[in-house]
Amino acid sequence: MLDFKNKNILVVGMARSGISAAKLLTKCGAKVTVNDSKEPQELGEALKALDGCDVVFRLGSKPELFDGLDIIVISPGVPAYLEPFERARSLGIPVIGEIELGYAFTESNVITAITGTNGKTTTTALVGEIYRKAGLCTYVAGNIGIPISELAASASSGDDIVLEVSSFQLETIKRFRPKISCILNITPDHLDRHKGIEGYIKSKMRIFENQSSDDVLVLNYDNETTRDMSNHANCRVLFFSRLNRVDKGACLKEGKIVFSDETGREVIIGRPEEIRLPGKHNLENALAAVAMACARGIEPTVIRHMLAAFEGVEHRIEYVDSIGGIRFINDSKGTNIDATVCAIESMELPTTIILGGYDKGADFEELVQKFTANIKGAVVIGKTTEKIAGALDKAGFNNFRLAKTFESAVRIAFEMSKPGYNVLLSPACASYDMFHDYEERGRVFKQIVKSLKEEFC
Repeated sequence: MLDFKNKNILVVGMARSGISAAKLLTKCGAKVTVNDSKEPQELGEALKALDGCDVVFRLGSKPELFDGLDIIVISPGVPAYLEPFERARSLGIPVIGEIELGYAFTESNVITAITGTNGKTTTTALVGEIYRKAGLCTYVAGNIGIPISELAASASSGDDIVLEVSSFQLETIKRFRPKISCILNITPDHLDRHKGIEGYIKSKMRIFENQSSDDVLVLNYDNETTRDMSNHANCRVLFFSRLNRVDKGACLKEGKIVFSDETGREVIIGRPEEIRLPGKHNLENALAAVAMACARGIEPTVIRHMLAAFEGVEHRIEYVDSIGGIRFINDSKGTNIDATVCAIESMELPTTIILGGYDKGADFEELVQKFTANIKGAVVIGKTTEKIAGALDKAGFNNFRLAKTFESAVRIAFEMSKPGYNVLLSPACASYDMFHDYEERGRVFKQIVKSLKEEFC
């Protein structure tokens, strides 16, 4: 493990991962400086979280190089290519992310790391539940909400860690090496951050760059981009497929979910209709989970039980409540076009959709083209309002309205809907223009629905 005692370390970004990194480093005896572009009054609870920690604050400014730095730790929301970090690297100062820092304390654990454009949170939570049901001492962490740095004091050597990892987090790894890794799918996302699709793909591929013949990589066979990644892996590769049969991995055969290991031995796990979560995308998530769980040596009966029992995660096609026969669905986790298309395809009733938010460079014309007949109306909000409205106009979809605030968007969607309709929040955009993250957006959505019910019931 790296020795951080008496090292001068700059932590950039005071979101959850930055706070966890600062706390961990102070416990290790490091001399920590915390930097964030927000002013103290904007940080509020984040500052309170570091009460009692011996840190120096440099707030209200962009990251700078400070004299005598040994390491810089950056939060996922901070681009690694910013000029101060490039200058630091040229001076031989390591620039790492919180995932890499956490790995320095957890590399003796059995790490299963999951990435992809869509399905990460659901699949990570499902794999964690399967591992726990199998009797493994398991922690679920990463981009799902608990920074890996928080596990340094609680996870014992040999415990399992199931980790959701984003492309932002993978930008700054160096030694990070999971025992099992998985890339669920690749579709265009975060193109503004990664300067195009090629940069995005390269960042995702970093999840397996340190793996060797003792490790396993699970890839989506049905996604051409991920399938071709097998040619770049130095580890064992398993596939999962909803549409094709695979020789090594999880797929459907004769109406059954089957896992085939590297010797050719086949094991029947169960049937697709036994999976509790609806939708084709969740079948794919389940198949990925099957491949990872089998690679971990978990019994088929345990996997089958959890596929039938797992109810999903908050903010992902989550039923909230009904008002006057109108159902409200929270899919705040739908932060890109492909995720929102999955939500749209799962709607079996007439639906009014709420779209819009922070612009990540997506093509909204593609989204509108994939509207099903059940999408009857739309409400548009946020910085992407003009782009989405333009795409709707161009497609001849005229039943849409613009909203200035998030609350008014929910209320307008309710007004546009009839008994027997869904109101679906699936923005196809990030939340940063109006909220701290998609979780806050989802919580506020549920609060507004609660207020509406109190008014109308």
